[in-house]
Amino acid sequence: MLVDCHTHIDQFTDEEICQVLDRAKLADVGAIVIAGTTIQSSQRAVKLSEEFPQIFAGVGIHPMDLEGPVGETEYKELDGLARFNEKVLVVSEIGLDFKEGMPDRAIQYQAFREQIRLARDLHLPIVFHSREAHDETLRILKEEMAYDVGGIMHYFQADLRMAFRAIDLGFSISLARPLFRLPELQVVVSELPLEKLVIETDSAPQPFKSKRQNWTEPRHTREIAELISKIKSVPFEEVADITTRNFFKVIGYKKCLLEKYLRCI
Repeated sequence: MLVDCHTHIDQFTDEEICQVLDRAKLADVGAIVIAGTTIQSSQRAVKLSEEFPQIFAGVGIHPMDLEGPVGETEYKELDGLARFNEKVLVVSEIGLDFKEGMPDRAIQYQAFREQIRLARDLHLPIVFHSREAHDETLRILKEEMAYDVGGIMHYFQADLRMAFRAIDLGFSISLARPLFRLPELQVVVSELPLEKLVIETDSAPQPFKSKRQNWTEPRHTREIAELISKIKSVPFEEVADITTRNFFKVIGYKKCLLEKYLRCI
């Protein structure tokens, strides 16, 4: 069984989600995590997790979607979603994004720190976003003692030094489809311990692609695992088993809960 540890399939219609899940099952993807990016998407992620046994949720506000600081109202809303829904596994997707046109950095720093505090209060791991901000992202994670809960560096595309800095801070490295198009990333992955890798697709509707069948979906988790198998010269079954167990380690005490729901599929 494979785990897609980070998606945005909440952005699909309900009808399409059923089809996406069917295709994922055929590819042996047993568990799919939806990351929240706003209060509203976090609410929908939780709702979908209640409807489908193989879906699990993250709650959080993405740095790109910040409209202001994370105040008491937002904090309580995210806290409540996580405390009263056992299928919330992570605080996700949070982080920093310094690409031009993103929200004010002061707001991003405040929101990131508050949501790390939320994760620590909830004893949930963090899945973090970092674009053009790796040094600052890791600095904030260290200052806020995010290593107490650990988590995942999402959609990894950085160098080997950055990977080991994240690992040393208590985070796993999540690989997605950029692995197919970035030879330098394949070199990095060849040097990383398999025991620190997890897999994601970051799936969301992609209307910019002319053919619907080319949209990224959780089913592509299998293709990513197959490529990791080739890069590291280990059997596919070993990659699938170890990356799944790695995700179970990330979520810690919720491992048994995840396994309980997967038995219902």
